[in-house]
Amino acid sequence: MVFNSIEFLIFLPVVVALFYLLPHKWRWLMLLAASCVFYMWFVPKYILILLVTIVIDYSAGLLMERFAGQPRRKKIFMVTSIVCTLTVLVVFKYLNFITANLDRLCASLGMETHLMTHIILPIGLSFHTFQSMSYVIEVYRGRQKAERHFGYYSLYVMFFPQLVTGPIERPGNLLRQLHERKEFQYENISKGMRLILFGFFVKMVVADHLGEYVDEVYGHLDEYNSWSVLGCMVFYSFQIYCDFFGYSTIALGCARLMGFDITDNFKTPYLSKNIAEFWHRWHISLSTWFRDYVYIPMGGSRVNFGRWAFNILVVFVLSGIWHGAAWTFLLWGFAHGLLHIIEKVLRRHAKTPESHSKAKKWLVDGLCILKTFVLVTLFWVMFRATDFEHLKTIFVTAFTKFDEGLMMNVKPGMWLYLGMLILFDILLRNTRFDAWCDDKPFAVRWLLYAVLVFMVIACSSVHNFPFIYFQF
Repeated sequence: MVFNSIEFLIFLPVVVALFYLLPHKWRWLMLLAASCVFYMWFVPKYILILLVTIVIDYSAGLLMERFAGQPRRKKIFMVTSIVCTLTVLVVFKYLNFITANLDRLCASLGMETHLMTHIILPIGLSFHTFQSMSYVIEVYRGRQKAERHFGYYSLYVMFFPQLVTGPIERPGNLLRQLHERKEFQYENISKGMRLILFGFFVKMVVADHLGEYVDEVYGHLDEYNSWSVLGCMVFYSFQIYCDFFGYSTIALGCARLMGFDITDNFKTPYLSKNIAEFWHRWHISLSTWFRDYVYIPMGGSRVNFGRWAFNILVVFVLSGIWHGAAWTFLLWGFAHGLLHIIEKVLRRHAKTPESHSKAKKWLVDGLCILKTFVLVTLFWVMFRATDFEHLKTIFVTAFTKFDEGLMMNVKPGMWLYLGMLILFDILLRNTRFDAWCDDKPFAVRWLLYAVLVFMVIACSSVHNFPFIYFQF
């Protein structure tokens, strides 16, 4: 089931109403059943994969707590759990990629093989795999008590608002809240509805309209000139941001309706002055996951420069591979890591600027933001390209056909939607939409709600694009 569907508009009110009508002791069961329905709406049989990982990690948590005084056995249970969980991820997400590359390698050596597999990737597998792993690691570290109630642990992994594309929650936040008694509060309903409305606007009005242009140009590169392809690159930057940000915002709103606070996944990333800041503001739950469970255990920044640079590259390459089973994703992650290292070197050797006026500071900050956005936009091409040949074609077309080919015909409404999104990003740089609305006069708030409702109903794209991060 997807958020931008008629089914979900029926599903959500029913779930929220049942949540408040039922006694606290039965709410977990209702939410778990609802989450199963939500996930099985896609491909029902894939819920069995979720069940396997849930049983493995739930059992590992209990065993680690039981043998807490035996570090060696405790570590064996932790490693076994992670290996089993990652094996499921590798089989369903990477086996096609591995066998295809082995076939190519064998062919280059004159050997004929037929190893290629055709396994369909279950929706959101990477997200709930990492969420399960965070529980196991936290229990191993002694920061989280093992959850003894199988139903509550299952709900922690399958909580429907963030089940498919995150945010990737930690047990210390979500699992704790699932046990808390939630009372009906108007504030939760109000803030939840604000977030859902804003998320629908960002996804259905901005992202989906941008997707029409992106698919058209990238699907017919030979017909368009360089200006169109360069514009398409910028449009894709905003499309993927609005698509993922829209989903995350709707997820926040759905959870808030029932009194749950889940992690903010985005904080105006395109207003970042460097790549390090960008990754503090983009897909925050994934960035912090890699920081806490990969980067810091490898030594983090408490090592010499060479080792630090290696740690950074490892983390970003793993992040690229996490996003997809293709060499282009690995290159995308490597490029971000390399840029992160280069920027740190430049900052280390840059002279400390003298005090200057606010106007000059704004100008410098603006140029830094523009620089970061341009580089991130170029890197997104690697993310969007299907393979290296497609990537080469995009870049060649973008910089060698300025005087030939069609010009992308952008409707005036698209500039309005994009302008509204950029304005909201500036206004929400240090806050969130629901909190930003709090101190606004009643008339202003409701006028804004009316405008957003109108735009979602009247201005949504005629094409219902799937959420981009569903594929991960």
